[in-house]
Amino acid sequence: MIARYIRTFESADPAWFYLHAFCQVSAYAIGVAGWGTGLKLGSESPGITYSTHRNIGIALFVLATVQIFALFIRPKKDHKYRFYWKVYHHSFGYAILVLGIFNVFKGINILKPEDKWKTAYMIVIIALGGISLLLEAITWVVVLKRKSRKATKPYDGYHNGQS
Repeated sequence: MIARYIRTFESADPAWFYLHAFCQVSAYAIGVAGWGTGLKLGSESPGITYSTHRNIGIALFVLATVQIFALFIRPKKDHKYRFYWKVYHHSFGYAILVLGIFNVFKGINILKPEDKWKTAYMIVIIALGGISLLLEAITWVVVLKRKSRKATKPYDGYHNGQS
């Protein structure tokens, strides 16, 4: 959410990037702990296999690892391949998000805890979704206002009125 919504505000550059990187590295560390827990539980439970949950976990670990290491090959903002890198980065990021949410539901169903745990998780996901919708609306207002301001400027010092 940091990268999607805070970077819209020019005054937040480059702080949004460092916040985003910190959150993602922290999430990766938690994911590695989950991966390790899954390996330990799997080795201690011969004959018990939750294939879907395991396979999604493997996919998440691979996607997240590629995402972390791709930070080291990120092209500069003006590089001709930056657009393609951003498409990959956003695609992997959203895939990780969706698969992660889905896999937590799979894990909850495996554990079969009291209903309040699944309900609490759903409330958190719905609340984050609601916050995202609100922030999306605010972001679009900011972006559209910025575009309309630029369109009314005949000369901005760089483009001499040209796009």
